[in-house]
Amino acid sequence: QVQVVESGGGSVQAGGSLRLSCAASGRMFVINDMGWYRQAPGKQRELVATITRGGTTNYADSVKARFTISRDNAKNTVYLQMSDLKPEDTAVYYCCAYVARLARSDLEVWGQGTLVTVSS
Repeated sequence: QVQVVESGGGSVQAGGSLRLSCAASGRMFVINDMGWYRQAPGKQRELVATITRGGTTNYADSVKARFTISRDNAKNTVYLQMSDLKPEDTAVYYCCAYVARLARSDLEVWGQGTLVTVSS
C-alpha cells in the first residue's frame, strides 16, 4: 500500500557531504513522523534523526550539528543533509515513514536502505 525508497547514498571522503532522500508513495496515506536510521556492520540499527509532520526534529548526539533532517509534506519526502562526514558514519541508512492508520497505531514502513561509505 505504501512504499518508501531511499536514494543518495555513496562513497565520500571524510569531511565530505551527502544528501539522502526518501520518497513515500502509495494510495490514500498520511505520514506522521519520518525518520532516518542507520546500521553499521555488526551493530544494531540506531536512530539518526526524526522529524514530525509539523517539523519538530530530533537528532542522535553523534550527528548533531552535522546532519539536518527536513521534509516536504507535499512530496511525501524526507531528506537527510549530511556534512562533515566521518568514517564512523559509514552504514546503511534506512528511512522509515510512520503512516497514520484509523483507530490504530502508526504503521512503520521501511525503505530498502542506501549505503553510505566514508573513507579517511
